Formats: sequence, C-alpha cells, structure tokens
Amino acid sequence: MNNIENLFNPDAFLLLTTRFLFNLITTGIIICFLYYKKTQRRDYLFTFFMVSITIFLMIFLLDSVKIQVGFALGLFAIFGILRYRTDTLPVREMTYLFAIIGISVINALSNHKVSIIELLSTNLIFIISFYILETTRVIHHTACKLIIYERIDLITPAKREEMLDDLRNRTGLSIERIEIGQIDFLKDIAYVRVYYYNNSQINTADNIIKSNDFTNDN
Repeated sequence: MNNIENLFNPDAFLLLTTRFLFNLITTGIIICFLYYKKTQRRDYLFTFFMVSITIFLMIFLLDSVKIQVGFALGLFAIFGILRYRTDTLPVREMTYLFAIIGISVINALSNHKVSIIELLSTNLIFIISFYILETTRVIHHTACKLIIYERIDLITPAKREEMLDDLRNRTGLSIERIEIGQIDFLKDIAYVRVYYYNNSQINTADNIIKSNDFTNDN
C-alpha cells in the first residue's frame, strides 16, 4: 500500500495541480495582460514564466518533504537578488521578477493555516497593485532620452524656455524638463537628457545611451 502511495498519491497530485494552475493564472495575468501588453518584450516573457514555474515547483515539492521554511526563504532571497551577467536587468524588469518570485513562493508555501480567501485576497492584491501602477490614467509614465544638441547658444538659463520649445518642435515630444550634461565647445554640441510624458507602450530604446554617459554637471 505504501509503495502505491509513493507511486501515485491522488490527494497530493490534486493539490499540486490545483495550486500550480492557481499560481499560473495569477502570474499569467500579471505577465501577459499587464507587463507584456505594456512592453511587448518576449524575452522577459519567457524568463518570468520559467522563473515562476521553477520557483513554485521547487518550493512546493521541497516543502512536501518537510523542508525548513528558513531554507525556502533563503532560496527566495537568492533568486530575488539574481542578476544576469550577460544582460543586466532594468529596474522595472527586476521588480517584476521579484514580485513573480514572491507570488510563487506564497502560493507554494501556504498551508492549511492559510484560508482560501486569504490566498485569493493576497493574489488579488498583487494583480490590483500592478494594474493601478501600470495604468497611465493613474500614474503618468515619464520617459527620458539622451540627445546630442548642437544649438549650444540656447543652453544658458536665460534661454531655457526657448530651448524647450526648440526641442519640442524638433522631437515632437511633450517634454517637461531637461538636464544639460557635458558641453563640447570644440564641436559645438551638448549632451542633453530630456524627460517627457509617454502614455503609449514602454520604449525600451529610451534606455540606450552612449557608453561614456555624461554627468549632470555643466
């Protein structure tokens, strides 16, 4: 009888599939309908799903063999500070990764002491929080670009508004503020970082800057 239970335990298998599908639905909503809809980045889509599945199964199965909660949280901390050396994760993607890991750990470690309503409420809090923070109607997304500006005659504080109007006309962006970095009088150029409201999809190219990035000091 014990050998049969070791081979297949219906109750344990049902619990595993139920929890797994519940976790997959929750993380899927956040990843597909909130993150991917905003960024259209398939590379991180793959990463988030696989990290979520791996963390959930690892924690769930290790917990079933009486693993200490401290060790499980230690795994969570290790993966939470994970950095890929081949491609540094932006802060936004790192936040999503941290939240996805957290949701997976919560769904895997919750036991009979945690009611279904509490578990549902916790997952709904995550979904609602992401939705509110991702909705541009609530929070306006401010993007920034690095521009090599050749009209250094306008970089003086007295002509700041004229410079803003020139940048708005030439870029078509709703620029709110600017920061002037290095100024090269030999080439008559200045490095300018412009900040503008972007209510459309996230433009990952905004993060592309020169390798010798400028400072904010004139």
